[in-house]
Amino acid sequence: MEPESGTNRTTVTEFILLGLLETEKLQPVVFVLFLFAYLVTVGGNLSILAAILVEPKLHTPMYFFLGNLSVLDVGCITVTVPAMLAHLLSHKHTIPYAACLSQLFFFHLLAGMDCFLLTAMAYDRFLAICRPLTYSIRMSQTVQWILVAVSWACAFTNALTHTVALTTLNFCGPNEVNHFYCDLPQLFQLSCSSTRLNELLLFGVGFIMAGAPVVLIITSYIHVAAAVLQIRSVEGRKKAFSTCGSHLTVVCLFYGSGIFNYMRLGSEEVSDKDKGVGVFNTVINPILNPLIYSLRSPDVQGALWRVLVGRRSLT
Repeated sequence: MEPESGTNRTTVTEFILLGLLETEKLQPVVFVLFLFAYLVTVGGNLSILAAILVEPKLHTPMYFFLGNLSVLDVGCITVTVPAMLAHLLSHKHTIPYAACLSQLFFFHLLAGMDCFLLTAMAYDRFLAICRPLTYSIRMSQTVQWILVAVSWACAFTNALTHTVALTTLNFCGPNEVNHFYCDLPQLFQLSCSSTRLNELLLFGVGFIMAGAPVVLIITSYIHVAAAVLQIRSVEGRKKAFSTCGSHLTVVCLFYGSGIFNYMRLGSEEVSDKDKGVGVFNTVINPILNPLIYSLRSPDVQGALWRVLVGRRSLT
């Protein structure tokens, strides 16, 4: 369908989200599983946040960033899963054009914030292990808030750039999104105008958003590894690696799925693999993060237990 030139060619007013499965018989099972995942994710991350707030031992820069990460995980799954559950419950799979853009904006805002926050956490580990004498000065509360504020500003710019760029595309034909939420690769497939510039923008900005943080994280951990290997005590090495292991696990999961999903040029056909990566980004990662940090940190485990039984630490 070729649109007429010189006119506003965006005639699609709503999209149809095809969801994860086309088989209606399995949709109740999907609803229950995702509802359970949502409740576990929100409960787990809010428990981590509550533990950090009420436990004096956790009032440190590392847990300040972890608390922010928990908020992001709750936001990320809330942007996508409740809408999907509503569609499954009502059997209405349409989403207005403006709502689709809003969902895309907030998803990329939170995902972008994740990129920079994970980098700030790596910098925190670098200072704590490699520069312990000046750690309290270099990672003061003011510095922590500046890092978070700059991260939000960069993430906002990234999300707004992609959202505004998407509004320049024309949607005048098929409106079925082969996904359970609105995202750029799937929407590119529906445009009746050229998406080449948008794809280059996604690749270029994605390269910066992922590449720069990854380089900084790798650089930080090269210095951390060198410093840890100089520790004579086996127990000291184990403790140092333990504090970094949780963060590295989250970094690998987050960047691995993100690179697969966005660092691709060309109009590749959207497949069920993209849906799987979408589930990993929006559901699995937010569930795993509190588990990874709580299982690897005795301090978090103790704080969570005190939150659950209603006791405060005396130290």
